[in-house]
Amino acid sequence: MTHHSEVDDAITGRHSVRAFTPQPVPRDMLESILEVASRAPSGTNTQPWKVYVLQGHKRNALVQDVCAAIDAVHADPSVASQYQEVFAYYPRQWTQPYLDRRRENGWSLYGLLGITKGDRERMYAQMRRNFQFFDAPVGLIFTVDKVLERGSLLDYGMFLQNIMLAAHAKGLATCPQAAWSAYGSIVLPHIGADKQEVLLCGMALGYADTSAVVNRLTTPRVPVGGFTTWLE
Repeated sequence: MTHHSEVDDAITGRHSVRAFTPQPVPRDMLESILEVASRAPSGTNTQPWKVYVLQGHKRNALVQDVCAAIDAVHADPSVASQYQEVFAYYPRQWTQPYLDRRRENGWSLYGLLGITKGDRERMYAQMRRNFQFFDAPVGLIFTVDKVLERGSLLDYGMFLQNIMLAAHAKGLATCPQAAWSAYGSIVLPHIGADKQEVLLCGMALGYADTSAVVNRLTTPRVPVGGFTTWLE
């Protein structure tokens, strides 16, 4: 008989939320989440994470500046070359099974929102919400020292997962966001990062808007047999 622990429940209960209420999150709660998350393992205890917590005016100003940039890209795609991610997140050429999984995820989201194929303006409006932190009152920006190599990204992933699980355990919701990574030229000066830092990703954090249709989205997972090889 399989026993489910509170940790199991936190892992399986977490999902990405794309609509938040304006209810503020107390600073002591945020500090507690980050303290717990910092127990993530890292190679030789390098602890490569650096976090910027944006609320209030600072959050709103960043949202305004980056949204202006993506609106400019939307109006003139040639402008996009100004904004490049340092670490490529997605493959340059999609292959199976990843292509089908990506498509399923996208159309499941659009289906909930009533966005039909070809409705590019509504697709753009939904994508743009990434850069509003989906209205979450807290935006987290994560940077890493450029001297570090890809191994540190493995460490960072465990840290990010810890944040999401610790937040979930406190009744909060999150959405990790790779979308921010291309806009380091705007974000890094805004947060006061030094020249050695590279923008890795962002994360929306707050209380989920339980009335929002978009938050009904839960993504499927491949069964254990689909990704595991047993050797004896």
